Amino acid sequence: MDSFVVPLSPSIQNPKPLLRPRWRRLLVELNGKSDPRYRRDLTSLLMKSYYQTGVFAHSYRIDGEPCATHVSWFVSGGEEISDLHNFGKHGVSCLELDSKGVYLASATKLGCLTVHDFDTLYCQTTKFLPDPKEDETKHLLHINTGHQIDVVRWNIANQDEVACTSMRSSEVYIFDIGYVSSKPVEVLRIRSAVSIHGSGVHKGLSDVTFTLHDDSRLLASDTHGVVNVWDRRSSELPCLELTTNSSSSLNSIQLDVAEQMIFGASKNGMIYMWDLRGGRSSAAFQNHKEVCYSPMISIKLASMLDKIKSLKAQTSIVAKEIHSIDINPYCPYQLAFHLDDGWSGVIDITNFQVTHIHCPPPAWLDGSSDSVSPVYFRKPAWMSSYPIYVVGSSSSKGINILDFYPDSNSPCHVDYDDHKDNVQEENIQHRQNRFVPTSESVTACSIHPLNGTIVAGTKQSSIMMISERRQSCKEEDNCVTEHI
Repeated sequence: MDSFVVPLSPSIQNPKPLLRPRWRRLLVELNGKSDPRYRRDLTSLLMKSYYQTGVFAHSYRIDGEPCATHVSWFVSGGEEISDLHNFGKHGVSCLELDSKGVYLASATKLGCLTVHDFDTLYCQTTKFLPDPKEDETKHLLHINTGHQIDVVRWNIANQDEVACTSMRSSEVYIFDIGYVSSKPVEVLRIRSAVSIHGSGVHKGLSDVTFTLHDDSRLLASDTHGVVNVWDRRSSELPCLELTTNSSSSLNSIQLDVAEQMIFGASKNGMIYMWDLRGGRSSAAFQNHKEVCYSPMISIKLASMLDKIKSLKAQTSIVAKEIHSIDINPYCPYQLAFHLDDGWSGVIDITNFQVTHIHCPPPAWLDGSSDSVSPVYFRKPAWMSSYPIYVVGSSSSKGINILDFYPDSNSPCHVDYDDHKDNVQEENIQHRQNRFVPTSESVTACSIHPLNGTIVAGTKQSSIMMISERRQSCKEEDNCVTEHI
């Protein structure tokens, strides 16, 4: 065999190996897991692919007659003005997809609770010419509760149940979507309070959440700084009260992934944290007596923002009302917050420091202001598979898609340096946040857990779809979704 071997002629220079870029997509298929840098690149591409694909007006009827929200919308001509009898503004106050993305529950300020089949809505956005007639098949349930609704939540452990409540009501109404009835199947109440003058004190409920593994556990925050905890098997009254030692309203509450801690955000700009274990595993839930617990931690958000030197150098930090807080399902130690002036950010709950902040232009800069209208709590949402936070704009018609990736390369990170680009590959575009213009002002957002479609409620009582762009790969400049 050696006789057939031809010796290589000596060369002065060593041949350089041919370097080819590694195809990371193939590595994902071979290894069964994605490289963090590859997922990071997908995040940037995904944010650039969204645009408004459809909008559905609230033009529904109940027993052949237009519902209250439809009448209000029709009388106002679809404009953002006050509705009839000074009852507040018409518009979608809240919406939420269930855990599998099958059903979409939405509620209006005027008390219309609607449950849609998501696939039906999504398929109708592909039509080139929308049907001008009212389509009653777009919803599975449409009832008029007769009272204002500010919060709607699916029961995580029982996806047939939807809980609704309002800041004007001290009751939690639980509806079963299997029954087409305007009457709830169960009503939970908070304990009445008496003022120093002997008169009753009205308490509204500002937020509701369920536990993951037990459909009988329910928590709701009220307008007097208390988180009420129910065990539905024992009583219609709370078995536990988590207090803040303040009468300021708790606008939003969030359970952590392990359901051992609960966070609350107040109107006066405070963030509280309670340990539900009470010193022992699930001790708080095991006690069915009336018990009160004080917060384990209470922090003023303005004080945390004041520690950001770059932010403090540009503006004065004052206490602001917190509209919403949300735990990131992709990164459970990230607690997102949204303020009444449109600011959004992230708190690292391992050290309670603000790591990300997004400060859009104020509403008055564009000559618009929400101060003359009743309060709308803007309700943002996290994507389930990417650290992307979606929130309705406070100053214009559209949504902000924010990159809250948990490292300093995020454009919202407090230590981000826009003059230093750590991405060395030429085919990766510069990372930045995205503003998607919409035809109506957005009040609340929910994101499909599987395909990432953004569903938004508007001030004109419409349901809006914002999804990835559908187009051919022949358009090389805008070809995004096909590669994802």
